Amino acid sequence: MKLASFEVDTPVGPQRRVGIADHGDLIDVTTAYAAALAADGEADPVTIAEAHAPPEMVAFLERGDRALEAARRAQEYATDADEQTGPNGGQLRFAEDDVRVLAPIPRPNSLRDFMVYEEHVKNAMGEDPPEVWYEMPVYYKSNADSVVGTGVDIEWPEYSNLMDYELEIAAVIGKQGTDIAAEEAGEYIAGYTIFNDFSARDIQGQEMEARLGPAKGKDFANAFGPYLVTADAFDPETATMRAEVDGETWSEGTPGEMYHSFADIIEHVSQSETLHPGDVLGSGTVGEGCGLELGQFLESGNTVTLHVDGIGTLENTVR
Repeated sequence: MKLASFEVDTPVGPQRRVGIADHGDLIDVTTAYAAALAADGEADPVTIAEAHAPPEMVAFLERGDRALEAARRAQEYATDADEQTGPNGGQLRFAEDDVRVLAPIPRPNSLRDFMVYEEHVKNAMGEDPPEVWYEMPVYYKSNADSVVGTGVDIEWPEYSNLMDYELEIAAVIGKQGTDIAAEEAGEYIAGYTIFNDFSARDIQGQEMEARLGPAKGKDFANAFGPYLVTADAFDPETATMRAEVDGETWSEGTPGEMYHSFADIIEHVSQSETLHPGDVLGSGTVGEGCGLELGQFLESGNTVTLHVDGIGTLENTVR
């Protein structure tokens, strides 16, 4: 199942919704579930639908399996129903072109990005990774307030002249937990999305000479989307991935084996620390998945398109 966050205009202003991608449409989960409950004879379907399947993605994830079951029921109802409005008068379906598709997690609870593909590390560093890289999945914490979705232009920061993209996937946490064993980590992943960790390589390099960061080299733009694909419908190690710049393929292939799996990542991060629904864990860049490895960088006006089979296409233009 492909979940999305989207925004619609209403008489009282823009409202965010959780949707299911369905043949170019987005099914409004909360409204369609309320309609299904009403059809079953529920006396207060809107209140129950908003409690079980809230229209904000992080709140939706906090409901866990209950919300996912509601989403499946909503999709079944919206697919078969003759009536296309819910008990509150809201639409069951919206054409994607008629709404603003946001990042699937518009404001993550937290954002961590890792570096788990050995080829990328060797290419980027020009040498074998240090021993500590093999011992633990290292990461940095990025800016959860700088998340954007597909179709959004990226305003490059004035302090940088070296623009780069990064072809990554990210796991989204759907269940709270602490000290999680790797064998149980799969239970805590709600799903996966595409992640473009835009990087200002010049300031990043300066920061890391001081053995701290990155910070300003990464914090200005984190693109996710277009969908959050549920964990039962996506394999992060086998999906074909591609990065294009103005229609020209720069990076292509499959991620291959992560040296540290998402299960290892979850076990590591959750040591004496709590993971929450809406936390985002980036894989880091796949081998040859950025301009730094290829020796070529972005220019103002370039459109970067990341495609991952099973998830979709994430597209942003840098200015």
